[in-house]
Amino acid sequence: MASITKMELESSEPAIKSPPEDVRTELQRVLDSVDFRATPRRREMLRYLIEESLAGRARTLKGYTIGVAVFGRGDDFDPQADPVVRLEARRLRRDLDSYYVSEGRNNPLRITIPKGHYFPEISCNSNLLPPSHESSSQEVVDKAPSTGPTEQPPSRSSGWLFARSRIQWISGSAAIAVLLAAIASWLWLSRGHDSALDMTEGPAVAVLPFRALGVDNHTTFLADGISEQIMTALSRFPEFRLYAPPGNTASSGAEFLEQGKRDGLAYIVKGSVASDNQEVRIGASLIEVSSGRIIWAEDYSNPLEPHSLLQIQNAIASDIATALGQPYGVIMTEVATGLPDDFSASMPSYECVLRAYSYRRSFAKALHAPTIDCLQKAVERDPKYAEAWALLGWLYMDAARFGWTSRENVESAFAKALESSEHALLLDVNNIMALKALGSIHHYMGNYEESMRYQRQALANNPNDPDTLVQLGWRLAIRGHFEEGIPYVEKAIARTVHPPGWYYHLIAIDHYMHGRYKEMLAAAKYGVGHESGISWSLVAIAQGALGDKVAAREALQTMAEISPRLGTDPADVYRGHQATEEIVAAIVAGMRNAGWSEPGA
Repeated sequence: MASITKMELESSEPAIKSPPEDVRTELQRVLDSVDFRATPRRREMLRYLIEESLAGRARTLKGYTIGVAVFGRGDDFDPQADPVVRLEARRLRRDLDSYYVSEGRNNPLRITIPKGHYFPEISCNSNLLPPSHESSSQEVVDKAPSTGPTEQPPSRSSGWLFARSRIQWISGSAAIAVLLAAIASWLWLSRGHDSALDMTEGPAVAVLPFRALGVDNHTTFLADGISEQIMTALSRFPEFRLYAPPGNTASSGAEFLEQGKRDGLAYIVKGSVASDNQEVRIGASLIEVSSGRIIWAEDYSNPLEPHSLLQIQNAIASDIATALGQPYGVIMTEVATGLPDDFSASMPSYECVLRAYSYRRSFAKALHAPTIDCLQKAVERDPKYAEAWALLGWLYMDAARFGWTSRENVESAFAKALESSEHALLLDVNNIMALKALGSIHHYMGNYEESMRYQRQALANNPNDPDTLVQLGWRLAIRGHFEEGIPYVEKAIARTVHPPGWYYHLIAIDHYMHGRYKEMLAAAKYGVGHESGISWSLVAIAQGALGDKVAAREALQTMAEISPRLGTDPADVYRGHQATEEIVAAIVAGMRNAGWSEPGA
């Protein structure tokens, strides 16, 4: 696994120059603020760092001394094996940055902890200007690839516009076309394009301008804007690169396909818009460039209401982007089906990411070790690949939450999960998988408020991602908030072509808690083909409640074969998922009714 930069003391002078009373006043001001979101332990850490520095002991602030003094570690504490101090210092740095861009922006002093140090620095805010994100932003710059306009020399070798960045398109008037053309020209001239497909970042996808099948204003308006709206929505899914063709729309589809073959494109999205006095009809299709094969096609229709054309355009563009771009959508499913059966040492990094997503459909134990090994090699080859780091963090968490590591290593596994996922977020502050991974990790560590913060941020960044919707709904429901959580889950399922079976787990439990056993059975059965012990436990409960004891016992047997832990201690397994005691008690009672009994009973 590629190493993450370790916190080391440097030889610079760490003395605090400001008067001690002023520093302590600023410290107390920070600690008293509701905008300073640090945990009690990180608050204690900040106070300790300040007091030790004021006492002239800044040079003794090493990982070992902080771990023993603040985090209660023993004399045998090894900061390299247990990264708690390094991780908490990183979070404390982020807490301080957040505070000083909100309530603390006009404070006379500012406390920072520079990257590479544990001792604090105190600076004056004489101009009373909002301070910059000195530490966190620098970390992103240090670790993230350059995306500036000088990244590579201009190239005119291709007829495609590179459009990977998340551009916030503005909808409204005819001036949009001029604005988009200007943006396209600047991006194309300044960045250029390497036609070779970079497998670190997945397949290249182009969105062509949609054809207007008519000359009326409504049809032309929708056709002019919908391809840009699709690009905007697709850009929130980081698993592939996006291209848009510059120039006019007069070229034929055959010309676009030939151009795409020369430029290394994998897929092209094209479509048309038609309308009459009553209805708007939009057709879209996804074409594989190498073969010309139509992989996916869909027609959308809406009542024609001139005052709501923008809403129609946005809604249909979002639906198209979701169907194509989501983790279990058309494009990633199509690419995944072409992967070889075995894991090879030379596997491209993007294939490792695809395999990690495939693993997340079932969470099959047999896939865990080869997938995590593949991701470790991926981040060694491509240390700035945020998606791979985030998924690596997810798989480290799985080892801890599923009991695939020894009990004494659970804390270390969670620490590695946090470290990898936070590193992904440093590389890409908007990475959805990193936010989802951190939301999940904190959930399983019992930090529910922090978990919800990350989950809701992920949803705000990409409201079109069904996997983000289901993650939020799942965590709400398992904590007993079914009324808020289940609608998110149902929306995710409705927007996914082939939902993973675990999407249905909380729907089945919700039906069970309300006595809807037939509906529970139908939901639970969606997951039985994915080697899911949880799915089979829910099938057993539903069959038992419906009076089919034979089917219930068969389901229990299959459950125990897949997940021996569920067969011996289902309460422990469901508690491990942070289920409420009400849910745990109901599950155990349902399994007893299905024929389960404790070993030795």
